[in-house]
Amino acid sequence: MKRIVLSLAAIFSAALIQAEVTLPGWMSSNMVLQQRTTVKLQATAKKGATVKITTSWDGKTAQVKADKQTGAFTFDLQVPAAGGPYTLTFDDGKKTVLDNVMAGEVWFCSGQSNMEMPVKGWGMVQNWEQEVQAANHPLVRLFQVEKVVATTPQKKVPLGHTKGWAVCSPAMVEKFSAAAYFFAREVSQKLGIAVGVVNSSWGGTPAESWASLEALQGVTGFEEHARRTFATGFDAKKIEQLYQDEITDWMKDIFEGDKGLADGNVDKALWADPAFDVSSWEQTAQPKNWNQVDGLKNFDGIAWLRRDVEIPAALAGKDLTLELGAIDDEDVTYWNGKRVGATSGWSRNRTYTVPGRLVKAGRNVLTVRVYDTSGDGGFIAEAKNFNVKAGEKAISLAGKWSWKTTTDAATLKDKKRGVEPKSPRDSWYPSGLYNSMVAPFLDMPVRGFLWYQGCSNVGRAVQYESLFQAMILDWQSRFNKNSTVAPFPKPQPQDERRRFMRMADSKAIPFYFVQIANYLSRKELQPESEWAAIREVQRKALQLDGVGMAVNIDIGMANDIHPKNKQEVGRRLALLALNRTYGREEACAAPDFSQMRVADGKATLTFFPVAGSEMLAENADIKGFTMAGPDHKWHVARAYTVGENQWMRRVVVECPEVAHPVAVRYAWADNPECNLTTVSGLPVGPFRTDDWADFK
Repeated sequence: MKRIVLSLAAIFSAALIQAEVTLPGWMSSNMVLQQRTTVKLQATAKKGATVKITTSWDGKTAQVKADKQTGAFTFDLQVPAAGGPYTLTFDDGKKTVLDNVMAGEVWFCSGQSNMEMPVKGWGMVQNWEQEVQAANHPLVRLFQVEKVVATTPQKKVPLGHTKGWAVCSPAMVEKFSAAAYFFAREVSQKLGIAVGVVNSSWGGTPAESWASLEALQGVTGFEEHARRTFATGFDAKKIEQLYQDEITDWMKDIFEGDKGLADGNVDKALWADPAFDVSSWEQTAQPKNWNQVDGLKNFDGIAWLRRDVEIPAALAGKDLTLELGAIDDEDVTYWNGKRVGATSGWSRNRTYTVPGRLVKAGRNVLTVRVYDTSGDGGFIAEAKNFNVKAGEKAISLAGKWSWKTTTDAATLKDKKRGVEPKSPRDSWYPSGLYNSMVAPFLDMPVRGFLWYQGCSNVGRAVQYESLFQAMILDWQSRFNKNSTVAPFPKPQPQDERRRFMRMADSKAIPFYFVQIANYLSRKELQPESEWAAIREVQRKALQLDGVGMAVNIDIGMANDIHPKNKQEVGRRLALLALNRTYGREEACAAPDFSQMRVADGKATLTFFPVAGSEMLAENADIKGFTMAGPDHKWHVARAYTVGENQWMRRVVVECPEVAHPVAVRYAWADNPECNLTTVSGLPVGPFRTDDWADFK
């Protein structure tokens, strides 16, 4: 028996000595490796082992020595031109085999919900049933990143539902980014090679979450946060204390500035008192989110909402149940002036008990104090689920409510940032998503980036201009740093005009983004539009090397911030890549507005050809132009194209109410009606000729 025990111990000891190569998390079977690349691979193996690396594309086996103390080793992996499938084998005494590996094109895709929106899932793009059924594309590979927040840059890759790289199939594509998938499908089919897309996105997140702390330290409004965070030495307890100090200071201002409270005390609610006169308050139908209410749209801060509720005599003195649905973001709810509930979190349903001692026959007053930190704000419930109940009897709360704002978050001491301090565990935490969902991929060679984000920064356009560009430059400087990625061999254009218009080869990694779509109610005149302002500062990023923009102003939806036509979004992104990165002659952009000349009461606009642009379509009735004179008052204008030559058309804008034109704007509204396109139907994006300060 003793001999058997010793033998088992020896076998167990030998098993411990064996090891297995541990590769970066972005490497797995079914992956796409960026073609024609030298990857400086960093991995670990058994300590001191000789690691054999076999690449099936050339049949060669190389050997490297793992470090005696750590087992770490590096290897220059030479990836061939597009092709496959291949096998990669790593052997340190125990084999690790990656099969069905392709050499092709890799794109890193990121942003908020419009990048996250899946083909099916919660998104359901148009014709999703057919799209899912037809999603058998073995040359398209998908990599889903799990949603994680971190306070320091991570190496470990958080794996989502694809569990690494997966071959595109109906089962995989259902929950995968529609924009990224349709892009990859288009590029793969046009080039005839493998295309891999990494989806690292998170709905409802702002750009500052995706930027490194180093990038943020130079952006107005984030300098102090970056400085304080660096000063903690990234100690978790110190970072948490820093947040607690910041949020305490912020909430003190929030409560002290609330005129509806006495002494900032939520249990002393002056505006919830049934005797308080609200006849001067605004009124609106509820339930609906604030962005559907004039006066509350784009408002972040505190608003009070009140309504009378008639209670039958038979229910007097009985407990009632309030069903208010979800409220964005925080609420304190009162019945006849007394607090009956409070909840934080925009997605949590509010169900509160009103004790019988507060319930009387006849008029009762329901008051809800809502604090919206960002986004839509207010009630999210459907009318059928918006009730006060006594047993099975329900009294609807839908209908007219009175409302009044008090504290505006933008006026608080952190007004440079315009948002409240975020917990280190929150997806809005500055650099939190860069650390966990971007940094782990820095050693993965990529061809470029796809980005679809901006909605969560609406209302902070001036800040977003520098924030967005700082993030782009930071990503471009960090990716491919430890790899050598060969330029894609571009064919030479045959047409002289296309040769002139083709973008010069850039050393910057391509960064192609989607300008946020039209959204909310349609208005002909909206010079103060914050959505238009964000679109403009997005457009300004085109001054950076390697940056391109897919205009999306024509396919949005008034009542849904997530346009369903993601096929066209993916196609327009693909056109940018096909033209500017891969040298194809597909048109990918509209010409840029360049100059306005005024004569005889008319403004004539000239558009300059850019890389991959084409001539404007002939149009005698262009929608979407507005014009102003020296008084800065805007009027709807008439516009039409005039032919110049075979390459160019100009736009003439005129307005009877404006005798002396000074400024012109196009598609300048939340949800503009606009139809200026190129000959192939690519939309011209919003622009303006003035620099008047109508937004923050």
